Order: sequence, then structure tokens, then C-alpha cells
Amino acid sequence: MLTSALSLPRAMVDQVLAHARRDHPDECCGVIAGKDGVATRVFEMDNAERSPTGFTFDSAEWLKVYRALDDADEEPLIVYHSHTATEAYPSRTDILWSRTAGFGHWLLVSTRSDEDELRAYVITDGEVVEEALTIT
Repeated sequence: MLTSALSLPRAMVDQVLAHARRDHPDECCGVIAGKDGVATRVFEMDNAERSPTGFTFDSAEWLKVYRALDDADEEPLIVYHSHTATEAYPSRTDILWSRTAGFGHWLLVSTRSDEDELRAYVITDGEVVEEALTIT
């Protein structure tokens, strides 16, 4: 059941998809900044784990992103990452991390095939709810 909606410009979606394909077979990760709930820009980040089954933001890189967000009066609106061999659905690790991550939205890309698979979620207190994703 879809209970909320997320709207993203086509250019941002294309950037996230390209990042996921470029980093495959490892997971990609990044942040989409926002202002007043509207997506403003994409921060592609390096996966510090360099792993096909997990991701971690590099702490120094995350600090730079956070400072850029603060300077622009933006907020971390969406965390995105890819799954390389499974569907675009939050893993147990994603759900655990969501409890402290502070992101309102999760955007997942699966690179398990040549077809684009992109889905959005809200994860609250361990409950995963898919969002309608509108690409403008």
C-alpha cells in the first residue's frame, strides 16, 4: 500500500541510475538534498565499504556534504543506494540503519539486470512503507 509520494526531477533520477550502474558490481550510495521537502541536488558519495552487499558513507566525505547542506540551508532529504543482486527493497541492514540515519525517504536502485528498477520508501520504527515515485 502506497501512503505517501515522492517527486524527483528526471535529471536527478538519471544521475542516481548512472551512479548505480557506474559503481556496479559494488553498491553505490549518496544523498539527495532538499529544501522545504523539495529535492534540490544530488550528492554522489563513495561507498567506503566498496562492497556488493553493503554501503557506508565515508565519515570525512559525509562531514563535507553535511556542511554544504548547512551552508545552503538544505536538509538531507533522501538517502539512496543500490542493491546489486536483489530487488530494490530495504534490507534488514537498511531498516536497522534507518533508526538512526535521520532521512525521511529512501531511494533504492537494483542493478541486478539491465532494466531500471527504482523504488522509494519511508522507514519508520522498522516499518517499511513504499512511496509512490513521480518523475517530473
